[in-house]
Parts: sequence; structure tokens; C-alpha cells
Amino acid sequence: MNNTLTHPLDGLQAHVVPHVTAALQRAGLDAWIPEGPGKWSLPLQFLEGGGWVELMRLEPGTKLSLHRHHGEVHGLNLQGQRRLDDGRIVSTGDYIYEPLGNLDSWEAVGDEVLVLHVVVRGDVDYVAADGSVQRHIATADVVAGYRAFCAERGLQPRLC
Repeated sequence: MNNTLTHPLDGLQAHVVPHVTAALQRAGLDAWIPEGPGKWSLPLQFLEGGGWVELMRLEPGTKLSLHRHHGEVHGLNLQGQRRLDDGRIVSTGDYIYEPLGNLDSWEAVGDEVLVLHVVVRGDVDYVAADGSVQRHIATADVVAGYRAFCAERGLQPRLC
């Protein structure tokens, strides 16, 4: 795993490339936004009332730690696989619905990059095993991260 991409289309299957290219252009970006080792995001829209829509990219072996959703989440795998904490494998074309209050963790598995289309309604809390909140992410935080990334690269944000 690494947190650098030589090109934003690296590791993507041909059927995903036009979607990512269009999303980059729409957002005014020239690269995915790094979010940690092996994880990047590409915002598509910020939702009125709280939430966001994004493409999420994870290298195989990258894990999303235990987190709780303050609203429902819809996830569609565009490429790659992920293993949910209940052991289920979610593959290309599979859809997962997570209701308000859902608590889960999951990991990108297999040999290829995972690209996931996600609709997140409300905030997200990353929690410790005892349930204590370790990190809270609100829509404003995601918007601020997008704006900061654009500013660092001399780009004009288009989604805000």
C-alpha cells in the first residue's frame, strides 16, 4: 500500500475510467484527494441537509476502522472487492445499504484497487471498541478538505 498515485487513472479498469475522468472534471480536480494510507476520495456532490456523494478508492489491504453512520449509506462497488466485518465479500456490481446508526468496519481485499460509489447521509463517527468516538466527520469537514486540496493545488472548487 502507498498513498501516492502517479496518475489518477492508475489501477482502474476500462469501464471505470470514463466515470472517474468525468468526476475529476466536474469537481475541478486533477487528482484523487488522499485521506490516509491506501485511501482516496473524489467528491461528486455535497447534499443539502448534510451528507455527500463520492467515489472512494482503496488499495487492497486498506481497512476502514469501526465507524457509525448518523444517516443511511448507499454503496455500489464499481471495481474490486471488500470484506465486511460479518465476513461477506462485496464484489464489482454489488450494492450495500447501511441504515441510520449502522456500526461496521470493512477492508478492501483481492488483487485490484477498490472503487466504490458512496452516498453518505449525515455525519460519521469513527469509534473505539468501547464505543467512544475517536473522530467525528461532518459534511462541513468533507467540504473543507475538498476546498483545502483545491487551494493546495491552485484549483478552483466547483462543487461548493
